[in-house]
Amino acid sequence: MPQSVTSVPELSVVVLCYRAGYYIKDFVAQLEKELEDDQIDYELILVANYDSGSTDNTPTIVTQMAENKPRFRVVSKEKKGRMGWDMRSGLESARGKHIAVIDGDGQMPISDVVKVYRMLHAGNYDLVKTYRAQRHDGYYRTALSSVYNVLFKVLYMPGYPLHDINSKPKVMTRECYEKFNLVSSDWFTDAEIMIEALNNKLSIGELSTIFYENERRKTLVGYDTVVEFIYNLFYYRFFKKK
Repeated sequence: MPQSVTSVPELSVVVLCYRAGYYIKDFVAQLEKELEDDQIDYELILVANYDSGSTDNTPTIVTQMAENKPRFRVVSKEKKGRMGWDMRSGLESARGKHIAVIDGDGQMPISDVVKVYRMLHAGNYDLVKTYRAQRHDGYYRTALSSVYNVLFKVLYMPGYPLHDINSKPKVMTRECYEKFNLVSSDWFTDAEIMIEALNNKLSIGELSTIFYENERRKTLVGYDTVVEFIYNLFYYRFFKKK
């Protein structure tokens, strides 16, 4: 099994750890095992950005986890945005030939990272993502996601057979990522990735997955986030400069 990371690893996995706390230790341990068992040359980018004045102990936890772990790298900065800002800070730090991004809250099977990465290779895709064929996170989130995905399809890809734009993990080639101009710092970054992939006419694959309930905390998606999603859908379609 690979033990030391190369300067340009085969796969960089960006893990979004915001407010994950001690749970992130089990999550990363399982992810590390999956990658080692599959003999993938990887690095883990642990993104633990924090709010000003926060008592969140996640940055300290991931920093301690990374000690004596040459494959682990930590991104820990005071936040200047929301989820999208975290994701972009992790993607910008990735050095790999391929880049994956996944939420560290355990709502999706950790094994999806390797499955999606292998599908990207097998199908010679530019980008592969999951879609949540089964959801256990409640009616509210499921209904919001359904409406959001219908709007996205109407505005950006009528007739294109893609589902569930926000689903992770997403895995892409380095060449794919470098074609993107990601600027969103809020919750729209997943959609922005897909818009950029569609605009660049890249090949996209999908793999079904299960989405579990987050039993440790309530959803971070509030009504203000819904308004933000809808605004961004129309702004990026009709007003953003190409």
